[in-house]
Amino acid sequence: MKAGIHPDYHPVVFQDATTGRTFLTRSTATSSRTIEWQTADGIHTYPLIVVDVTSDSHPVWTGKRQIMDTAGRVEKFNRKYGR
Repeated sequence: MKAGIHPDYHPVVFQDATTGRTFLTRSTATSSRTIEWQTADGIHTYPLIVVDVTSDSHPVWTGKRQIMDTAGRVEKFNRKYGR
């Protein structure tokens, strides 16, 4: 990589705001919040980034789909177009 043109790529802990699950990965994102994380070398402090949705809480990955009110939509369509 060419020096001086790339952002700092470092270890970061992401936390799902809904489930509280945390995972360590690498990112260019920064945060003033920190968390202590147990590694094979001991306990280290990493930046903590709280996100709204991860694979731990997203309906596509969890299999919990939201039910849409299809009956209400069909009735509205029928009233609008006179069926």
